[in-house]
Amino acid sequence: IQELLRVMRTIDDRIVHELNTTIPTASFVGKVDPAQTCKELYESLMDAHTNRERIIKNCISQTSAVVKTLKEEREKAHEDAALLKQLRKEQTKLKLMQSELNVEEVVNDRSWKVLS
Repeated sequence: IQELLRVMRTIDDRIVHELNTTIPTASFVGKVDPAQTCKELYESLMDAHTNRERIIKNCISQTSAVVKTLKEEREKAHEDAALLKQLRKEQTKLKLMQSELNVEEVVNDRSWKVLS
């Protein structure tokens, strides 16, 4: 998922470049509608943010369900080392997803500051 998020954050990473190529120079003012291109950039940024947040929250939800199930199984089988190892792995994955949600907030804030 981290690789997918990295690819999906390309628009945020390149926001300054996108703005520079969106806003026409004096020689291209008549050929490009800056209001329309800015609107399109804004909409694509909104879509990217919404999609990434939805994906991260979906992963958090799924991983939380797995952790809950593993905890319930562990209560029944206290001595199962493999189960404990799987539980720890899923808990680490859950923490990673939760931290990605925080990263997403920072990335989004940075992009909106550049855009405003």
